[in-house]
Amino acid sequence: MSRSAETEAAAEPSPVTADDVDQAVRLAVTTLREAPPAAWASEAGSLEWTCWETVEHLSDDLFAYAAQLGPKQPPLTGEVPFIWESRRPGGPANAIHADRAAGPAGLLQVLEASGALLVAMVRTTPAQVRAYHGSGVSDPEGFAAMGIVETLVHTHDLAEGLGLPWDPPADLCARVLARLFPDAPGDTAPWPTLLWSTGRTELPGRPRLTTWRWYGAPRRPIS
Repeated sequence: MSRSAETEAAAEPSPVTADDVDQAVRLAVTTLREAPPAAWASEAGSLEWTCWETVEHLSDDLFAYAAQLGPKQPPLTGEVPFIWESRRPGGPANAIHADRAAGPAGLLQVLEASGALLVAMVRTTPAQVRAYHGSGVSDPEGFAAMGIVETLVHTHDLAEGLGLPWDPPADLCARVLARLFPDAPGDTAPWPTLLWSTGRTELPGRPRLTTWRWYGAPRRPIS
């Protein structure tokens, strides 16, 4: 390998994997288990949803990404047609709702199970498979990265509402930034940069974003 090829290979970010999804969900569930039971009715950070509703929404995201990869021929022009509905005006429109009678422990079990579905689908779906997402047709790595961003960022929202610390691993944040936010600043720490990229905070010299998007298109050629 030439020196230039070695440099290029060293600069290539590591792929986002099923193990990364598993780590993100596991860390989120471990953190959220520390929440006081009475806090689940409070709003989640800057969202207009309660913390309970936000976990349902996150669970729904993970489930939906797994489901999108599920058919033998995944859809390329729309979502798998589950019914998504809100339980109240202004609440999140989900296919996944947790049984309130099961309490916070049941709610987190729903989150853990939904995450496990995405882990399994990312781990077993061939890399060349493509499926529809609102930000563009993506691949299993893209859906893994999207699930991780949803998990890290919504756990940030939840941690604010529940009064919990939340500081996910820098290397995990860096991998999803490289996969979904190729234009993100490279001179700031990965976790604050991910929060900035998703409109949660400002960075030095960069105001808080009022609109944002990720880019789910595959980064790696089909081998």
